[in-house]
Amino acid sequence: QVHMVESGGGLVQTGGSLRLSCEASGRTFTTYTMGWFRQAPGKEREFVAAMRWNGGATYNVDSVKGRFTISRDNAKNTVYLQMDSLKPEDTAVYYCAADRHSLVRLSTTPRDYDWWGQGTQVTVSS
Repeated sequence: QVHMVESGGGLVQTGGSLRLSCEASGRTFTTYTMGWFRQAPGKEREFVAAMRWNGGATYNVDSVKGRFTISRDNAKNTVYLQMDSLKPEDTAVYYCAADRHSLVRLSTTPRDYDWWGQGTQVTVSS
C-alpha cells in the first residue's frame, strides 16, 4: 500500500521560510514525477512545482517564481519544497503527489497524479 506523508507546515510571518517534506513508502518512487500542489479555502487545487526522475523541474511561475525550490532525495524516497519570501497568499494546504508516467511527461495537472498525501497546512500571517 502506498503512503505519502507531508510534514513541515506551520505558521510563519510574511517574508519567512518553510521547508516541506514528503516521504513516500510502499513503492520505489525513484522513476516517478513528484509534485507539489496547494489548495486554499474556496479555491481549486493549484499546481506549485514538480520534478521528474532525472531532476528536470517545472514551477507555477506566476505564483512562486524565484521563491520556491523543489528537490528530491531518491535514496530516501523523499521530495522537498523550500519556500522562501512567503506571502499571505501562499496560505493553503500543501499536498505532495506522485505520477508514475515520468518518462513521458512532467504534468502540472492534478488528475495526472496517481498518489497523494494527506496535506500539510501552511499559514502566512501578514
